[in-house]
Amino acid sequence: MKIAVAGTGYVGLSNAVLLSQHNEVVALDIIQEKVDMINSKQSPIGDSMIDEFLKNKELNLHATTDAREAFTDASFIIISTPTNYDPETNYFDTSSVETVIEQVLEMNPEATMVIKSTIPVGYTKELRKRFNTDNIMFSPEFLREGQALHDNLYPTRIIVGEESDRAKQFANLLAEGAIKEDIDMLFTDSTEAEAIKLFANTYLAMRVSFFNELDTYAELKGLNTQQIVDGIGLDPRIGDHYNNPSFGYGGYCLPKDTKQLLANFEDVPNNIITAIVDSNATRKKHIADQILKDKPEVVGIYRLTMKTGSDNFRQSAIQDIIEHVKESGTTVVIYEPVLEDTHFDGLEVVNDLDAFKEQSDVIVANRLDDEIKDVREKVYTRDVFSRD
Repeated sequence: MKIAVAGTGYVGLSNAVLLSQHNEVVALDIIQEKVDMINSKQSPIGDSMIDEFLKNKELNLHATTDAREAFTDASFIIISTPTNYDPETNYFDTSSVETVIEQVLEMNPEATMVIKSTIPVGYTKELRKRFNTDNIMFSPEFLREGQALHDNLYPTRIIVGEESDRAKQFANLLAEGAIKEDIDMLFTDSTEAEAIKLFANTYLAMRVSFFNELDTYAELKGLNTQQIVDGIGLDPRIGDHYNNPSFGYGGYCLPKDTKQLLANFEDVPNNIITAIVDSNATRKKHIADQILKDKPEVVGIYRLTMKTGSDNFRQSAIQDIIEHVKESGTTVVIYEPVLEDTHFDGLEVVNDLDAFKEQSDVIVANRLDDEIKDVREKVYTRDVFSRD
């Protein structure tokens, strides 16, 4: 079977690699450099398992910038293009999804399109009406950046927003490529599937916010955060997971998904959903205040990335903290080895680690890495467990 995948971010590329173990897969992207890297068996995103599969596995995978080459004769077309949150409209910018749909309807209208981009609740039904086609499904993704292929090989569940034979066929294609057996599958209405995605990510954001507020309390009251977290985690209903304090939830999914869900609650009574969004902003302001408490002359930012092992710093919490610190007039320098430029957002990038340590009065680190433990007395972090 030929399958096309539009978009080669961590969702698209991990799906393309997974499915190309047993099917012909053509990955489409608008950036020639990414296409060339994939065709040279190199991953354009930071994911060690994708790297390994591209280099060492027999994959029937080809990348292209030519939409007609990708879409012609494909049975399924996965749409995994970016849908960034637009604060002006209060909704996702779904224009990239709609562009792909228009191309598919022109080139291969019989193909089944499967949206894996995150979209508003009710969007799939709206698209079907607008484009006068039933060949659009939604299937949410639950992947971690940096471990996207791993999470496809060992999925917690497969959800498809349609109760049909083609939905089961698509789910079985995903399961066929996975290593995990006996995967839970759920087939729902498209709108329910869209809601599952947003509510799941908002619950995770709520959990992050809870442990961050616990940590704020402990920090200001002079208590031991780790002891409190360890103690409440012994309750099996709470558990010892997803509980490491941070500078706030960030990354590509949680900030935009929580705001999108809140937009869907516009005419629905709520307190918790609003509080989750507000709590993240409060946490980042608190962190900035703590950094500036002793009036440092130079604040060093150790890494813009959100997670250990990631090369992505889209919407990282540290960027909002930087803005707060800059407003105070304090000098800010950045250490970020994935940046090739000498400046980021007008700030100096110092990629000599020793020089960075020497220059910084305080070093701000969302996650405490071994390479800065020799200057631990300078480091401000809320990382308790040295893990994501």
